[in-house]
Amino acid sequence: LVRPWGRAVPQRLLFAAAVAVLDVVIPAAQAQVDLDVSTPEIRAITASMESRHAQLAKYYGSGAVGFTSDGLVEVRDQNAIPLPERNAVRQLVADENRDRSALYTQIAKANAHPEWEKDIRETFAKRWIAKAQSGWYYKDGGAWKQK
Repeated sequence: LVRPWGRAVPQRLLFAAAVAVLDVVIPAAQAQVDLDVSTPEIRAITASMESRHAQLAKYYGSGAVGFTSDGLVEVRDQNAIPLPERNAVRQLVADENRDRSALYTQIAKANAHPEWEKDIRETFAKRWIAKAQSGWYYKDGGAWKQK
């Protein structure tokens, strides 16, 4: 393509300009993820998580277990867990994290966008922290904070 004053315009610049104009005229569609989608797999995972929550709540409250910024839970202070309970708590945390990871995967699949899993995980991480009770711990930028 040649401009009226005689200089050639590279095609990639034309393409970039066209995309910029289209973005102004027709805004890019905002993809909406349905975080409340329900499938048999999601219902089974959430039921498992709900049944485990009562057991974990004790350890959230004591500060032994906290929420991470990647949507999982972690043993924060094993000294806050009585010695005879430590293996059971580690197993609870492992089971919870397995279910949480499966939940994020299944929500992404149910929305027909498995590539959204990372964003779904981040959204849930923020939700878990926002819903945490006062006194519970969460990781923020790698450092533990108490809500």
